[in-house]
Order: sequence, then C-alpha cells, then structure tokens
Amino acid sequence: MPHIAFLNRLRRLFGGAGPHIETIAAALADGRIKQPAHPMSDQELSRAIREFQSRPASEEALRKLAERLEAAKPDGPP
Repeated sequence: MPHIAFLNRLRRLFGGAGPHIETIAAALADGRIKQPAHPMSDQELSRAIREFQSRPASEEALRKLAERLEAAKPDGPP
C-alpha cells in the first residue's frame, strides 16, 4: 500500500489530521519509518497509534512506533 493510502487509513481511524499524524506523514515521506511489513488489523494499528499519541510527538516516540510497525506479524492469510 502506498504511504498516502496508509496515511488515509490512519486519518480515517483517528478522525483527521493532527500533529502526531503529520509527524507520521513526514517520517514516512522521508524514510524515517516504514509501513508495517505485513498488514496490521485496524485494532493493532489503532493501539500502536494511541500509544504514540499518548506522548509528545518526538523522535523517541517515532522510533518506538517504527519498532511496532516493523514488528507487525501476519495473523493469518491475507
């Protein structure tokens, strides 16, 4: 999924843009984070983003989110 479609999914889940979503958008655009290697359920993705939003948008919070996205494992066939 292109990162624009991924961002649209995030914006739908979280009701639009905000500083945290824009931080994610910038990090995807410049390669600091990558989309999950395997599709995450809306529940998994929402949990990861809520954890990210619970802290101020920072490089450390972004690093932890990147780790969660990279660790996404498929839970069955697509």
